[in-house]
Amino acid sequence: MNEERSLYERIYALTRQIPVGKVVSYGQLADQVGCGARTVGYAMSALRSGAHPDVPWQRVVNRKGRISIQDAYGGALQRQLLEEESVIFDEKDQVDFSIFGWWGEPG
Repeated sequence: MNEERSLYERIYALTRQIPVGKVVSYGQLADQVGCGARTVGYAMSALRSGAHPDVPWQRVVNRKGRISIQDAYGGALQRQLLEEESVIFDEKDQVDFSIFGWWGEPG
């Protein structure tokens, strides 16, 4: 359990570095932290408990630039939060990584 907590803390620390108006994929975070994309997804899902309100979970999307949250409320909330940061979704409900992607540069 402590190893999982430590891994999640590393994921959250990196997520906090994503600048406003930028997104990364689960896989990008996973590559940088040294875990699998699903683990990043589980870490983001664990934030629903209200722990770590300072982690900008909305800035993590799937590799296609789409929202992966399955429940309608959560997906709508993520989209709303990103749009409030001026992130634009195209007609396929995707974010263009060439415009809004963050590759780990200092913010």
